[in-house]
Amino acid sequence: MSINFRNIGLFSFMALALILTGMFQSWTLSLTILNMCLISAIMALGVNIQWGYAGLFNVGVMGFTAFGGLAAVLIAMPPVHDAWAAGGFGVLLGLMLGAASIFGAIMVWQRMKPGKLRVAALIAVLVLGYVLTRLIFAPAASAIMRVNPATEGYLGGLGLPVVLSWPVGALFAAGLAWMVGKIALGLRSDYLAIATLGISEIVIAVLKFEGWLSRGVNNVSGIPRAIPRPVELQTRDWVQALAERSGFTNAEVASVFEKLGYALLFMVVLGLLIWLSEKALNSPWGRMMRAIRDNETAARAMGKDVTRRHLMVFVLGSGVCGLAGAMMVTLDGQLTPGSYEPLRYTFLIWVMVIVGGSGNNWGAVIGGFIIWFLWVQAEPAGRWLMDTLTSGLASDSVVRTHLMTQAAHTRLIMMGLALLLMLRFAPRGLIPER
Repeated sequence: MSINFRNIGLFSFMALALILTGMFQSWTLSLTILNMCLISAIMALGVNIQWGYAGLFNVGVMGFTAFGGLAAVLIAMPPVHDAWAAGGFGVLLGLMLGAASIFGAIMVWQRMKPGKLRVAALIAVLVLGYVLTRLIFAPAASAIMRVNPATEGYLGGLGLPVVLSWPVGALFAAGLAWMVGKIALGLRSDYLAIATLGISEIVIAVLKFEGWLSRGVNNVSGIPRAIPRPVELQTRDWVQALAERSGFTNAEVASVFEKLGYALLFMVVLGLLIWLSEKALNSPWGRMMRAIRDNETAARAMGKDVTRRHLMVFVLGSGVCGLAGAMMVTLDGQLTPGSYEPLRYTFLIWVMVIVGGSGNNWGAVIGGFIIWFLWVQAEPAGRWLMDTLTSGLASDSVVRTHLMTQAAHTRLIMMGLALLLMLRFAPRGLIPER
């Protein structure tokens, strides 16, 4: 294999940017950006599997990411025994009745002959199922949310190591993608985009308002960490000795080592995903997927089950996004459903894929690094630019005040400008598909 010096140069430039951030701003900030760059690269890799391999336009990235993030709560947080005693059984019974109602409606639709009787039976099953579910589920959920609502008010989780939530988050998102794909993948691409966006909004609404499951807008904080917290690391003798020799405080050294530990974990996951993605892309399966992407009609004529293959790649890509969601919640140490904004951050992930180069796994990775770095650094850069441009004005100038308060929007301008420049001068991305 020939060495691609252009690709090496791009990654070297990104490494240099992170090093300069550490030197001129802070190493804690630099490693924080690195960790989120790694998670963003994994998200972009998931979207690239769907779009770059099969041409599937998924606009519900944040929904699958949030659903994967829920796994960190359900796996790592300890169970709330009082909440389980107050209404745990009722909630489980209500959920089972709801699932049984949906299953019954499907059976009625499949088994009965078309006609008014089938429609009436379907409505009757759904209405009866809804009433029974609400009668049992609603009081139980309310009882759970009344249990110490300031800090608990939900069922909690299993109390297992948080790293186990990463594959579980991937399974959660993959299962959701399978259900969505069974319904929506037979539709046109624009309808698929609408369906995935709708599902994303539904998932985030459930996380926001079903407090018994995720505390809703009250957030779940204190999620166990995969790496010891800086407060715990500060007491270690080697941290104190290193702080004395380096001239930094114990807190700064501990914070750097905590983030460095997460970076190593995330690099292992990203490296494994890249290796698997490259193997898949260059296999007969990968060539078949690209053939389906480029010409579905010809692929169908050759006997390929296009819908089934689309479902497979849709589930795989969404699973990767769910994995990234669980990793992000682990890094933050909290689940904040209100922070998931489907359109805003879905757009950001898509910019990563387009700028990096759709259809190329390494392109998705470098796109994730560059775009997230710009997203974080655009606001301070915008403030510096506005401050420089208005330095000749009085400190109480209306123009200066307005420009300084609006500097945060520089990141949106920069994202749009980066996308426009890439589409104009490098429409296939920084590392285009071969």
